[in-house]
Amino acid sequence: MSERLAVRKTYKLFIGGAFPRSESGRSYEVRSKDGKRFLANAALASRKDARDAVVAARKAFPRWSGATAYNRGQILYRIAEMLEGRRAQFVEEVQAAEGLSAAKAQAVVDAAIDRWVWYAGWSDKVAAVRGSSNPVAGPYFDFSVPEPTGVVAVLAPQRSALLGLVSVVAPVIVTGNTAVVLAAQHAPLPAITLAEVLATSDLPGGVVNILTGRTAEVAPHLAGHMDVNGIDLTGAPAELAADLEAAAAENLKRVLRPPAQEPDWTADTGVDRMFFFLETKTVWHPIGV
Repeated sequence: MSERLAVRKTYKLFIGGAFPRSESGRSYEVRSKDGKRFLANAALASRKDARDAVVAARKAFPRWSGATAYNRGQILYRIAEMLEGRRAQFVEEVQAAEGLSAAKAQAVVDAAIDRWVWYAGWSDKVAAVRGSSNPVAGPYFDFSVPEPTGVVAVLAPQRSALLGLVSVVAPVIVTGNTAVVLAAQHAPLPAITLAEVLATSDLPGGVVNILTGRTAEVAPHLAGHMDVNGIDLTGAPAELAADLEAAAAENLKRVLRPPAQEPDWTADTGVDRMFFFLETKTVWHPIGV
């Protein structure tokens, strides 16, 4: 009996709720953390792919930002449920991507699932915490209300392929923003599998769009895009961060600067990241008689 040939999978991008091939037609090998094992091929996203992802995110924004906070929380919780159902696959991918033991990979996946649940619980509490009724000198009500920034580009952490990814994506979308995410360059498989989860959850297409490829090649197109309202530079290489900030300044994007060193994603994330991509709208209304 002849030896069976391996079927090597080539993954696609995730844009607008669909899985298109990269416009460039290019792909690259994804290998295990130690470089010894071939895992799959991933698409090399191009400038055109980045632009398509922004268009999809912008199209999805009115529906997602207009959904009730309670509904967004339900959807995030559904994502957590579906991750739980594919836990074994995520454990295997995290183990290969980050070079962890099986036990540590399991702990990472469990933390990622729990993080979706945590942000789901925050969805209908943001307005109470960030909004206010302001005292004014006159016969008026004055209310401050938090609103989403818009389309946010997210450069995912390079070392934490799942937990770090969830920790930067969930706080963006829970408040009503839509996202274009550039996955970790050398460990994109957990992000691609997350895309498969999102595609079969209740999340509307275009709310989260996931690109794979070279950070230095794709990130400048996102930073300079005039229809991107904010950018999270957490996964930006140090040598690229300043140029990305300068590009983002062209249309006054909100810029979350990269940390001096990658955070401990297992620690309590707090609420700062969730509140960062919010605007505050103040409304005056006459007091009725």
